[in-house]
Amino acid sequence: MPNKRLREIPAVDEVLKSAKMQEYARLYSKNLITQEVRDILSKMRTDIIAGQKTDVNTIEKLVISHIEDILKPSIKKIINASGTILHTNLGRAILCDSAVEAVKICASHPVNLEFDIGRGERGERDSHIEDIVCRLTGAEAATIVNNNAAAVFLTLNTLAEDREVIISRGELIEIGGSFRIPEVIQKSGCKLIEVGTTNRTHLSDYISAISPDTAAILKAHTSNYRVVGFTASVDMRELAAMGSRHAIPVIEDLGSGSLVDLSRFGLPREPVVRDSVEAGIDIVTFSGDKLLGGPQAGIIIGRRKYIQKINKNPLKRALRVDKITIAALEATLKLYLNPDTLHRELPTLRFLTRPIAEIVLVAEKAARLLKQRLAQGYIVTIEDGESQIGSGSLPDEVIATKVVSITHKEILPEKIFEMFLKNEPPILGRVHTEKFLLDIRMIENAQEVVIGD
Repeated sequence: MPNKRLREIPAVDEVLKSAKMQEYARLYSKNLITQEVRDILSKMRTDIIAGQKTDVNTIEKLVISHIEDILKPSIKKIINASGTILHTNLGRAILCDSAVEAVKICASHPVNLEFDIGRGERGERDSHIEDIVCRLTGAEAATIVNNNAAAVFLTLNTLAEDREVIISRGELIEIGGSFRIPEVIQKSGCKLIEVGTTNRTHLSDYISAISPDTAAILKAHTSNYRVVGFTASVDMRELAAMGSRHAIPVIEDLGSGSLVDLSRFGLPREPVVRDSVEAGIDIVTFSGDKLLGGPQAGIIIGRRKYIQKINKNPLKRALRVDKITIAALEATLKLYLNPDTLHRELPTLRFLTRPIAEIVLVAEKAARLLKQRLAQGYIVTIEDGESQIGSGSLPDEVIATKVVSITHKEILPEKIFEMFLKNEPPILGRVHTEKFLLDIRMIENAQEVVIGD
């Protein structure tokens, strides 16, 4: 029987002769269609030998389905009702309108990325963001790489390769994707020197660890966790002064890198980049796509003599950003020049500061629409909830929100989760306390969370 079924499988050329396959070969590519036919016929043979059922009459349908799947974009829009505003898995910050427009221009036209129009000669790509970064932070100079981990790596490799870097044990953090600060230090070619304890580190610990081979002191902001209780850490002004006395550069990894005091918007205060510069820290690194609200980038600011060294490192070219990132970052940074409108123009800050009254209105409309759309047996209610900032920013802090709760006596919340995720576009909620929840803090149009037919 298997041999008989194998003989029923047509030859590749025979399948390609059909009118439908020839039409698809004209629309797309004969090579692409031919390869798909080969793959499907090969799988059919494997299935028959394994004793599985196959239907040779479905070959054309399978080829067409596979081609359509191949041609669909793998990156697609997702409705974020998860309750995490800066969701790492969803690309973190949503770009502001002006950044989106800048990206469109860069993507569709030649641009002056490394061309100085005024002088009519080659320019520097970092020049598009350096002046505005320095204006916003008070730094002498700035440069940019593809993310904050790269910023830390490049800075250490430039200033301390083959030498010692001192860091408090309480700051040996692990960031997203299981990347750990100790590993970043070691991969940058530096020797890690740990001082203090997990919960307490004093200035004397740093001083005792200094040797002729000490090249830098690294301070890492523990943005994704908190140590509370019996703790002690060294004030950055003291650390900067000590580094100056010993002619050792002090580097601070701020991670999220807020450019404004969030407390003015009623949010918990996160370290502000300018504060570190004014405290005398020599080099500060931070992200562009977390609290700053821009594209993925790592920004390095500080004393000009160190930035110049960093820019001369051959690894800088390997870690540099493209024109699209620079355009989006420049547009985002310019919003900070007007603090009074920032909370309206910057999506990240708009979602963080959104009034509950506004969220309630959207939640009520979403609940009404969902009740109309979902079948009988579903219970839809509005409840109080808590949103998280995400991406390791202010991990202990939550923001009051409203959630639409969806339950069913016979359907598990996990199944409801899957049902919404299969929507087009996918709707990402969360399961909590045996309920499927849609957090409305990031939803500005109630129709977005209403599942399709």
